Amino acid sequence: MVEVTVTPRSSLADRPVQTLVRGLSPSQLVTLRASLKDEQGETFQARAFFRADGAGEVDPGRHASLGGSYTGVWPMGVFWFLQPDTLFRRLVKRDVAGSPFLVLLEVFDGVCLVTGPQDRPLASCEAERWYVGPGVQRVPVREGRVRGALFLPP
Repeated sequence: MVEVTVTPRSSLADRPVQTLVRGLSPSQLVTLRASLKDEQGETFQARAFFRADGAGEVDPGRHASLGGSYTGVWPMGVFWFLQPDTLFRRLVKRDVAGSPFLVLLEVFDGVCLVTGPQDRPLASCEAERWYVGPGVQRVPVREGRVRGALFLPP
C-alpha cells in the first residue's frame, strides 16, 4: 500500500518538513503534487517526477526530481515552487494568526503533467503551514503615516 507522509504534519511556514513516499515498486516512476487554495480560492500547485529507489521509497531530500516544477534535490521543492493556476496571482496569507495554509500532497502513478477529476492518487496527505506560532500576540500599529503589525512572542 502506497503512503505519503509529511513530518511534522503541522508546522510554521518557515520551518522545513520531511516528505516521504513509501510502498512503491522499486524504480517506479511517480508524480508528487502539492496544491493549496488561498483565501481567495485561487489554486497553487507544484509537481515533481521521481523514480523510486530499490526499497520503493521517494524522499525529496535524498532523491532528485527528474522534472516538473523543478529538477534536482530540493527537500522542500513542492512547497517552495508552488505556482498559481491563474497567471499573475501571488500567494499571500492575510489571516496569519487565524488559520494555516492546508497543503494537499498527492502521489500519482507515472508522469502526470495535468490531473483531472478522473485521476485517482495512489496516496495523499495534508500538511498545515502556520504563519504565527502558538501564543504569539498580534498588535496593530498606527502611528502617524506608519501602518503595520507588531508580533510579540509569548
